[in-house]
Amino acid sequence: MGGNEGNRAALLQEATDFIRQRVGSVVCCSRVYETAPWGKFDCATTQPFLNMAMHVATRLDAYDCLRECLEIERLLGRHRKESPQGGESERTYTSRPIDIDLILFNDEVIDLPDLTIPHPRMHLRRFVLQPLCDIAPTTVHPVLKKNIYQLLSECEDYCSCCVYCCSL
Repeated sequence: MGGNEGNRAALLQEATDFIRQRVGSVVCCSRVYETAPWGKFDCATTQPFLNMAMHVATRLDAYDCLRECLEIERLLGRHRKESPQGGESERTYTSRPIDIDLILFNDEVIDLPDLTIPHPRMHLRRFVLQPLCDIAPTTVHPVLKKNIYQLLSECEDYCSCCVYCCSL
């Protein structure tokens, strides 16, 4: 999850608290990384994102988990105009207070109109892979059949991921 509007660290903490209340037990969290915006942003005028990954143990299925995460985003001020994991439209790349994505869900492969797991672009994004590697380096991508560490080492996204010190 991540965001680049408002008090970014406080929003990550609030999202983490909501996830504990509404989704399940937080098993572990990555460090928090500050990264430049990815995609079609004017990087000169857009605040950097704080990003992190977490492992959550839940009794929810993937779709109910997604619904809860979207509600958490709404409660924290996110106003979506596109589908949750929608196409590569201009609207996909906007500043936001919080963005919570399901990257992996056990070893499931799901392809529904509003939910694709594993996340279809995770292997292209260092800001996803770096925090994920903190908590699950040996987890194997169920489609690409490579572990997270391998995906990170092969990632051609050369954005810098700076560790941002904040307590979560």
